[in-house]
Amino acid sequence: MLNVHDLTVSFMGTDLFSGITFKLNKGDRIGLIGKNGAGKSTLLKVLSKDIESSGGTMAFDKDVKIGFLRQDIDFVQGRTILEEAYQAFEEIKEIEAKLAEINEQLAERTDYESESYNQLIIDLNEFTERYELLGGYNYQGDTEKILQGLGFQREDFDKLTDTFSGGWRMRIELAKLLLQNNDILLLDEPTNHLDIESIIWLENFLKNYAGAIVLVSHDKMFLDNVTNRTIEISLGQIYDYKKPYSQFLELRAEIKEKQLQAQKNQEKEIQHTQKLIEKFRAKANKASMAQSLIKKLDKVERIEVDQDDNAVMNVRFEISKEPGKIVVEAENLAKNYGSKQVLQNVDLLIERNSKIAFVGQNGQGKSTLAKMMVGEIPFEGHLKLGHNVEVGYFAQNQSEHLPPEKTVLEIMEDAATDTNRLKVRDMLGAFLFGGEAVDKKAKVLSGGERNRLALCKLLLSPFNVLIMDEPTNHLDIASKNVLKQALQNFNGTLIIVSHDRDFLQGLTKTVYGFKDKEIKEYLGDIDYFLEQHKIESLREAEKRTVVKDAKDTSKKEAYKLSKEQEKELKKLKNKSSRIENKISDVEAEIEAIDLRLAQNYEEVSAEPNFFENYKAKKAALEQLMMDWEEVEEKISNFQ
Repeated sequence: MLNVHDLTVSFMGTDLFSGITFKLNKGDRIGLIGKNGAGKSTLLKVLSKDIESSGGTMAFDKDVKIGFLRQDIDFVQGRTILEEAYQAFEEIKEIEAKLAEINEQLAERTDYESESYNQLIIDLNEFTERYELLGGYNYQGDTEKILQGLGFQREDFDKLTDTFSGGWRMRIELAKLLLQNNDILLLDEPTNHLDIESIIWLENFLKNYAGAIVLVSHDKMFLDNVTNRTIEISLGQIYDYKKPYSQFLELRAEIKEKQLQAQKNQEKEIQHTQKLIEKFRAKANKASMAQSLIKKLDKVERIEVDQDDNAVMNVRFEISKEPGKIVVEAENLAKNYGSKQVLQNVDLLIERNSKIAFVGQNGQGKSTLAKMMVGEIPFEGHLKLGHNVEVGYFAQNQSEHLPPEKTVLEIMEDAATDTNRLKVRDMLGAFLFGGEAVDKKAKVLSGGERNRLALCKLLLSPFNVLIMDEPTNHLDIASKNVLKQALQNFNGTLIIVSHDRDFLQGLTKTVYGFKDKEIKEYLGDIDYFLEQHKIESLREAEKRTVVKDAKDTSKKEAYKLSKEQEKELKKLKNKSSRIENKISDVEAEIEAIDLRLAQNYEEVSAEPNFFENYKAKKAALEQLMMDWEEVEEKISNFQ
């Protein structure tokens, strides 16, 4: 589909990357990774022909269609969400207009025997055939399905795009791309504005995508679940392996180890040969042999070890002072924006040293509650911070509020106090702002650099409770790992809003799920929440099916199935019932194991193959859930 050969991109005489070569084949789902500033987004822009390369060639297959999810989008004002999404079907919409025009003429004209009337009939048939071939009778349903998958509610469809934030408009743009059936899909940070449910939906969609995909993402789990190939840009070169991200890291480490060993062995051989040359040079009768060895040594191709860019920021969060046992206490909290009620009747009690994740779909009140806790917005109800509580707050758009004309150093010095002003340069160095980087103006910083600066600035204020809203946006994987480690070592209270499953794994011990104006507590990490949430969603679907069955009795009576269909439907219902029983059994087994672990962890975990069996049961439960969902879908198709 695409051949890239010897590609180079330079800015102001400096190569961002040079001489890179790779092929893109149908079915490739490439994760394009690298540190912030390595050139990932630039490479996508070159592949999409948004910008030109400085050298090299790109050869595309004939008639290849490329879709590119850019970070900057510009919608025409006045369109509804549906109208904007329908822009993905340019040819279908043109044919619809032509068909409407032809039908209008056919209705008005009476010269049935004329040649022009006959031509209208021919045009009608041709356009109708083309319309059907392009999926004209299905595109509206497909559009609604993808919009809902990306988190939109049906009642949103007729609202103007102007009324939605940049994150939601990015979802509309993503929906348009997914609807276009492009041969090559280029996605730059597609999960940045998605909640966990939408990310999981997008994963499943992309895994079944027929074309080729190149995506930039700092979401490790998303990369592992979607991609089958990884290209890393590091220090101007690329490393290309047909493995998803985690497997790529393991393979790259193995290869580097072998390179080091081979280089070591080669160096020994070279040193041995050099000693022989020196020895033979001293003897007249061995001079020709010395010359032969010199020529042989000159021809040796020196083994090089892949160079890694290992520069990472150094973060440490210290608590200012020990707070009281109760950190946050809230009763009957409520918040509305105009007529839209976001939170209602929320009670909350957060104790010292808690590690909590706020999780849920966008618009369910996660960021709202965080802002209420720090006193940034008004609300109804009672909320009280505990004794000696000092809050550090990292807002979702914190990096956007940096003064654009001020330098990195000026921003830090403005926020510093007399006690920490002398530490500013050292702090900036720990966050990878060394040397001349401190003189950069905020407006020229990349998204990752702005986030790092905002984190560094946060450390200038004392805190023992840390509230962070989407702190990993725009951070590369290496920086996210450092931040996660720092938060794990933080001895204070942590409340974090995030949609990054890998980042949350092992970081928090409690998850608050936000849904329908309420908050539900889950005593476990993000994996436990997702498992429970999936079960709850399936049960809700089952309840909706029962309600629907009760409402649609008259319709069912009117529609009679054939004997073969009734037989098949009965089989499916029996199968569904059997799977439900198995689900109940496996859930009970897992619950019993969890109880045993809680009572005597060391003894139970020491049992042979314990964790392998435990993981196998969880995997079996997940498979049963998928089987049940598949059977229920078949049943609903019958009904």
